[in-house]
Amino acid sequence: MKRIFLLLAGLVAAGSACAQLRLPSLTLPSGLVGLDSLRRPAQQLVESAGLPDLRALRQDQVGQLLRRHPGVLEADPHGEPALRGEILAFNPTPAALDAARAAGLRVAREERLEELDQTLVVLRVPDGAATAQMLERLRALDPDGQYDFNHIYTGSGAAWAPAPAPAQEERTAQAPGAPRVGLVDSGVDRAHRALRGSGIQAWGCAGTAHPSAHGTAVAALMVGRDGRFRGAAPGAQLYAADIYCGDDPAGGSAERIAAALGWLAREQVGVINLSLVGPPNKALEGVVAAMVKRGHLLVAAVGNDGPAAPPLYPASYPGVVGVTAVGRNGEPLPEAARGPQVLFAAPGNNMVSAAPGDPPYRPVRGTSFAAPIVAGLLAPRLAHPDRARAREAIDALARQTSGVDGGTISNSLGYGIVGAELRTDPAWLR
Repeated sequence: MKRIFLLLAGLVAAGSACAQLRLPSLTLPSGLVGLDSLRRPAQQLVESAGLPDLRALRQDQVGQLLRRHPGVLEADPHGEPALRGEILAFNPTPAALDAARAAGLRVAREERLEELDQTLVVLRVPDGAATAQMLERLRALDPDGQYDFNHIYTGSGAAWAPAPAPAQEERTAQAPGAPRVGLVDSGVDRAHRALRGSGIQAWGCAGTAHPSAHGTAVAALMVGRDGRFRGAAPGAQLYAADIYCGDDPAGGSAERIAAALGWLAREQVGVINLSLVGPPNKALEGVVAAMVKRGHLLVAAVGNDGPAAPPLYPASYPGVVGVTAVGRNGEPLPEAARGPQVLFAAPGNNMVSAAPGDPPYRPVRGTSFAAPIVAGLLAPRLAHPDRARAREAIDALARQTSGVDGGTISNSLGYGIVGAELRTDPAWLR
């Protein structure tokens, strides 16, 4: 089967947005106005020095995170960010936990994912011990176990901080029978004009709303509708999990992603978008596998580290629908990942999406903004998790693609391009 916003605005030379980045200190560009009430020519609003190549930006931002927050974050042996002094154990046995305690670790938190029949345990490394060394020791003590760092996954300008308070849910009304789709991202501006017709069920942050640029843009590309702007499944009911909750550097941990997926499993949401990226992680891999086995379709951006970069996750896990981005003429973004993880391509450049504040629409670029289009197109085909129907939904969407010869799968476009008509070109705002 295989071939899961941050608006990059604040780059002074570019004035445009991109995906899979964490830039909490940067401000959003001004200029674009509502699609149905123009005040100035669009050319004055969107012209700039050009959209940036995103290849080096994720690693640059990872480096900044590690330098800014050394007390909260540390680098794993490959330079990827993780919560300092924490190890994730996926479905550990009682004997394995006893061995971990004997080695000096303590259980800090435990997350039971009831619908998936899985358990995630956070182990705290003893003071003075190196996390990487303790992880290797655990793996030696329990070779059949699944242990890893509590990695941080980037993809928004917001962040989530671990807290003892349980996540709260907030619900808004929606018409019966509307399609449903899930989102694991940063906070969504539920009052945005493009999202007013969508019922939104929110999870995370102990019930406190933290609207963000990335989450709002991704949500609108799935379910939004406003004048000439239209998402892939306008008016659908959105189940939005905020795993960042503001600007805390601990946001986006593998632990929080797993908890969000557990909530979406409980809510029986068939299609779930994850426009975030990071390294392979044993615990997250186990949760993703359980979701796929249950019949969920996890749709994920493949990332913008470049065609020769190592694969990013969760898009590269088996069974996940990896999505790349193309420009106005169907050309792959030069910074988009390539490989067998790419299953579909969708618009991800020369386009706008929703943003909190004024102006309400701003330019976006990156695979983060292609993935929600694919998720929205799949959502009406999979109302609830079902393995057979999930396969049928993929096959049906594959028959609607363009840009790739029928019956072949491309490392750059997968089955081909979908949703080209959903790209809202800034030039249309004239």
